[in-house]
Amino acid sequence: MDYQEFKDSLSQDSPPETVSEPLKALWYAAKDDWEAAHNIAQSKEGTPVYDHLHAYLHRVEGDTWNAGYWYKRAGKPVFKGSLQEEWEALAHAML
Repeated sequence: MDYQEFKDSLSQDSPPETVSEPLKALWYAAKDDWEAAHNIAQSKEGTPVYDHLHAYLHRVEGDTWNAGYWYKRAGKPVFKGSLQEEWEALAHAML
């Protein structure tokens, strides 16, 4: 699956079954289901991609302190662009 196919899947009622769990979390985040996305991010704490996703989700929530904690755990700098730009960067990195 490429980026455009993933983005097009947002018109569906559920995420594509063939994508990774972190991508499913991004799918839920794009559909404004923060709780479902957060549950996935929490499921493998200590794994860098999940921790990075966790940071993004707390940034979405507006909890910058908590987001900073998760960026640090993921070994990533705090993202300086918009939430949409970060969503896109994460999706591209995971695909």
